[in-house]
Amino acid sequence: IALGRAGTSLPTKPHLDFQLAHARARNAVHHELDVPTLETALRQRNFEPIVVHSAAENRPVYLQRPDKGRRLDAASRELIADRAKDGAGYDVAFVIGDGLSALAIEENVPAFLDAVTPSLKAAKWRIAPLVIVRQARVAVGDEVAELLGANMVVMLIGERPGLSSPDSLGVYLTLHPRVGLTDEARNCISNVRREGMTYEQAAHKLVYLMTEARKRGMSGVMLKDESETLAPAAVAGPARGTFLTSDD
Repeated sequence: IALGRAGTSLPTKPHLDFQLAHARARNAVHHELDVPTLETALRQRNFEPIVVHSAAENRPVYLQRPDKGRRLDAASRELIADRAKDGAGYDVAFVIGDGLSALAIEENVPAFLDAVTPSLKAAKWRIAPLVIVRQARVAVGDEVAELLGANMVVMLIGERPGLSSPDSLGVYLTLHPRVGLTDEARNCISNVRREGMTYEQAAHKLVYLMTEARKRGMSGVMLKDESETLAPAAVAGPARGTFLTSDD
């Protein structure tokens, strides 16, 4: 549609553009996450990530068995349980999963964390140890957060590549995470990347949703994103008496 034609076929340029976009999408799906490089970038930001694995043994199994990507393997469950904090637990756990585009994680996660963590630290959110899950689906974040004793989970995951966006990061928020929750319990911020939603915009939306989820005791379809009604400066400035300074 609207691409022109040459006889009964597409013109050469749109045809080649489609083939390139399709190849990039396929490469993104099969690309293995470069965990050592990601760990280095996170440590430079004062994170000490825990690296674990889903129940999907490898990429082919992951692509054929989505259910296995939603649960941790036994060794990972034990490792995270050993690292769980004693006592009251955490306000939020950030979980990074390769998903259907590890490229999206490599290109976007460090910059996104740079945009979102200052506001959370200023508002004194108790953040759990960062967890990286190989061969991950969105729901695996619920199990990770439940094991850590976190009241909320933010899952950063590579989204299914589109023909024009093989590197799109998805951000999923769930309150009271536990194994067995389904998608209506989550809020999603999608298309976070350099050519899509900016890191600053996504961080603004996420902090708003996190704060409102904690205040109202709900997430997912019951929690609407009204962040556009609140200026970004309000999110970034808890010291001036914004909603982030309230005691919940």
